[in-house]
Amino acid sequence: MTLQTMLKDVAPELTCGILAVVFLSCTLFAIKTYFSLTQVVFSVGASVLQNGHVHKLFTYPFYHKTFTQLFLNIATLLLLGGSFERGVGTVRFLFLFLLLSASTGLWYAFLDLLQSDTTGSHVEGLVPTTLALVAVTTMHTRMAKGFLCGVSVPTMALPWIFLILITILIPHSVLPCNIIAILMGWMYGKGWFSFLDMSEARASVLEKMMPFRWLRSIKGVLFIPASTEERRKTLLPQINPTPGSYPVQAYAPVSSLSTTETTYEGWPNSTDTLSRPVPPLTPHGHGPAHSFEPGHGHSSAPSCGHSCNHSSSHVHDYSPNHDQL
Repeated sequence: MTLQTMLKDVAPELTCGILAVVFLSCTLFAIKTYFSLTQVVFSVGASVLQNGHVHKLFTYPFYHKTFTQLFLNIATLLLLGGSFERGVGTVRFLFLFLLLSASTGLWYAFLDLLQSDTTGSHVEGLVPTTLALVAVTTMHTRMAKGFLCGVSVPTMALPWIFLILITILIPHSVLPCNIIAILMGWMYGKGWFSFLDMSEARASVLEKMMPFRWLRSIKGVLFIPASTEERRKTLLPQINPTPGSYPVQAYAPVSSLSTTETTYEGWPNSTDTLSRPVPPLTPHGHGPAHSFEPGHGHSSAPSCGHSCNHSSSHVHDYSPNHDQL
């Protein structure tokens, strides 16, 4: 097994939506580092409502303070958010990413405005939106339980378990904002944002335009179509093997006694006399088909020896009477 095969089995396959989010995060981190921009420029807080900084609702997910925070946030998005894009398509994934991040940031800005502490705590990073996507997934799935590290847990409890782990492991995580993100995901899953949702037909039209046409042309990255049928063909390609490519077909036994032979699912289907039902035996152990017509003495091949022995015994029994006559 090569290293590429091992990485493919362990790491999830990169999709165009995840790639776009990662690219924007890395680009904004490079701009922030080069120009030495402060946190106030991109992170969300009470200033969104106080000063009208609406652009922060769309920039805070891509902003990160340190490289460690950037790396951990990208890893969280890859592990937890990839399945959501495979379920809705690349175009709707990017749309819902911005919708959930903006709604989460707006509610957190309102909560931060109500706090007595004027400094507050600013929020940035991909973690809140990722938790919102996980919450949407748990609302749409039919599975009552999921598996986490081999342990069966209720599906509705997965976002809260991830919340605890993220709060402990990832730095600069704001707990109130992450809780709001999970609630926003559940609200969207219940259909409260249906008037803002993008239809599948609209997404199918947008993915044929720029910049989605450019995303589709990237080699080595999977673009998930918005249409359900096309998405199924992309994620579950149909395999049409050539005849004889499987061992069961290449070494299938072929009967040499078949007279009329047909093929059923790659296997020879014989219709010779061996496939006919065997007649039941009589109480004396003789089959009813020893002779087709008793008066003419015709007999089948398998019972020839048995019939000949009986015939010879009958001749010896009646021969003395013939001599007497």
